[in-house]
Amino acid sequence: MYSTCLFCAHQLGHNDVIEPFPVGRRLAFDAAKGRLWVICRHCERWNLSPLEQRWEAVQDCERRFRAARKRVTSDNIGLARIDGGLELVRIGAPLWPEFAAWRYGDQFGRRRSRAIVRGVAVVGAAGTVLAGGVVVGTLAAASYWIYEAVDQAMKRMKDRRVVAYVPTEEGDPITVLGEHLPGIRLKVDPNANGGWKLELPHVDGRAAISGGHALHAAGLIMPSINGVGGTPQKVDRAIKRLETFAHPAQYLHSVAAQCSHASHIGRPGSLVGLPADVRLAIEMAANEENERFALEGEMWLLELAWEEAEEIAAIADNMLLSMEVQQRYDELRRRHEELRRKRGRGQ
Repeated sequence: MYSTCLFCAHQLGHNDVIEPFPVGRRLAFDAAKGRLWVICRHCERWNLSPLEQRWEAVQDCERRFRAARKRVTSDNIGLARIDGGLELVRIGAPLWPEFAAWRYGDQFGRRRSRAIVRGVAVVGAAGTVLAGGVVVGTLAAASYWIYEAVDQAMKRMKDRRVVAYVPTEEGDPITVLGEHLPGIRLKVDPNANGGWKLELPHVDGRAAISGGHALHAAGLIMPSINGVGGTPQKVDRAIKRLETFAHPAQYLHSVAAQCSHASHIGRPGSLVGLPADVRLAIEMAANEENERFALEGEMWLLELAWEEAEEIAAIADNMLLSMEVQQRYDELRRRHEELRRKRGRGQ
């Protein structure tokens, strides 16, 4: 059973309420379709649960939702707070616009709020530096150059940040950094499954991937491209774009045609340069397609992502401990296990 978000690798937390599925502090479920998600409280993205762990947990969620006193419901969606700090989101039979607005509006809104807070903090820090320079007088020019240096350093950090490790058909994942985002493009490919491919620059060059791997890559990368989130109005426009197509995959093919045309007439045609509502719609479409593949039995995509998320989390945890501390921790754990076994034998 996974314990970290497959999108941001943060811990999902645990609950003591849903015995068949003790992962997460906020669970969303659709009893009619047999779907169960863990909603990450850090990035607000929905992690689809494995099939074999789903059915009993969905029934338990339904039972506890009906018994909850603290709940609000509409015709299609409900939210209940359960004792122990667990939140349950019940999906009835919602129409696509209502479900998408509820699901994606939350996570895109949270991203936008974080981006605003970060922007205010940077501007405030810059203002403090510049104001200090004005007060001192002779340090005004120096303050300006300090601000420029800090700003450039922050940009370099964003450029060198790992956005995703993307699996390929060859089996070896490719590493995508922040500096590669402006070069990512959707292109029409008549020979590819779905009729489109993803051109993806990475640390070792440039790759063209298609089919399930391209969908998985888009699901990993689009949150970084859409890092500033979106207003409710932009989310609504993104949903309306998807509504004009019978299937999310058709929308991705349409965007690929637009990007291919832009490149043909000499424009960049990159995903970063698309309007915000188009980028949000691409992320929604990629998520919906990835989940459709998972529900049709292609769980290996999600399992691969979970394993990667667990590995990243383990590396991050171990980076915080020195070798000496780790050895001491292992020794204490070994003694604890020995003491527990002795007590179990009545010694």
